[in-house]
Amino acid sequence: MDAATRRLLARYAERYETEDFLQGDPSWFMHQVAGDANREATAFVASGLSFGSRAQFLPRIQRIVDCAEGDVDGWIRNGCFERNFPAGSCECFYRFFSIDTMNRFFRAYRSLMSEYGTLGEFVRRESGGDGLRAVGLICSRLATDGEFSVVPKDAKSACKRVCMFLRWMVRGGSPVDLGLWAGFMDRRTLIVPLDTHVVQEARRLGLLSSPCASMCAARRLTAALREAFPDDPLKGDFALFGYGVDEMAQKGEASNGRA
Repeated sequence: MDAATRRLLARYAERYETEDFLQGDPSWFMHQVAGDANREATAFVASGLSFGSRAQFLPRIQRIVDCAEGDVDGWIRNGCFERNFPAGSCECFYRFFSIDTMNRFFRAYRSLMSEYGTLGEFVRRESGGDGLRAVGLICSRLATDGEFSVVPKDAKSACKRVCMFLRWMVRGGSPVDLGLWAGFMDRRTLIVPLDTHVVQEARRLGLLSSPCASMCAARRLTAALREAFPDDPLKGDFALFGYGVDEMAQKGEASNGRA
């Protein structure tokens, strides 16, 4: 990476990693609830639904927070979700997720809570502080408990939503990310949340050559961002977001956000 690109990324990261980023972003929800365990649970549920149109998935997340009366952790932990998301219901909840799909997701999450207390404790015990290993562990654990829709069954894909959740949990000192897991996971091992939009911006900057959003591509892009931000490569996630916003502004287009 040349010096000019490093400076550009640093400039955009500084400009966009602010409280304003939260508006219209799924990370907003975890800042609206109280208690670390509840913030963690709210973030995990919100990340799982964060794909497609924000105009469609943000109300779905809000519906869950409303059903839980602001206590997503307790709502799942105590099995209260069964009233709102009964097993066997084929009613559509969001895109290809039915009510039954969400029930299986909540049950798998509750099973993990029952064994470890929190998702954070599971990751702390099993991951060795490594972000890539944490992605695989989260995917495989929920798949073992019968959930492989809201969370991918393994880490062969880019696992964008899981990587985004880990960014929220691990990066401290940020007006956006919570840093609840900063004490046991090294932020330098996190993998950039990769989707087609991020691939497009990374290719424009010469940071990626492949158009595919895969885990291999996510790792390559993370390595490239580490050249600009050695101690905090996912700061580059905000830079790529800002670079895309700037591009759309120059074209006179309205930004639909990154998710």
